[in-house]
Amino acid sequence: MYSHIQIGARDLPLLVAFYDPVLAELGLVRKTAPGDADPAGVIWARPGQRWPQFVVNYPINHLPATWGNGCQVSFAAPSQEAVASAWSVALARGAIDEGQPGIRDIYASDYYGAYCRDPEGNKLCFVFADGVGDPGPIPRS
Repeated sequence: MYSHIQIGARDLPLLVAFYDPVLAELGLVRKTAPGDADPAGVIWARPGQRWPQFVVNYPINHLPATWGNGCQVSFAAPSQEAVASAWSVALARGAIDEGQPGIRDIYASDYYGAYCRDPEGNKLCFVFADGVGDPGPIPRS
C-alpha cells in the first residue's frame, strides 16, 4: 500500500534511540548505520525486506519538524502481546500515553490497539487484527 512513511525530527539521535527498541518489538530492524541519516534518513524495515520502510530524518527544507494534528503512524503488530510490548517499551522510552492496549470495538471486534506519542509528539498506534500487516513468515537475517 505504501513504500515508506517518513516523519521529521528535531532531535534525530533522540528519536533513533526511541524507535530502535520500540520497533524491535514489532520485528523491524534499523537498516542504516548509527549516524547515517543523509540523504534518505534513518530507516527501519523487516529483516530481509527493503520495503515498506519507516523513516526518520531532519526536514529537507531545513524548517523545524512538527507533528501533524490528525496524523498518526500505525504499525502492524504480529500479536496482541507485541502491541502491549511495543506500547510499554515506548512509554518506558519517554512516550506519552494516548490509550492503553485493548480491543477497540469502534473499529472492529478483533481490533486490538494501543496509542502513544513519541518524544517529539508524533502520534503512534500499534495494532493487531485479522489480516493487518500479515506478511506471512518474517524472514530472519
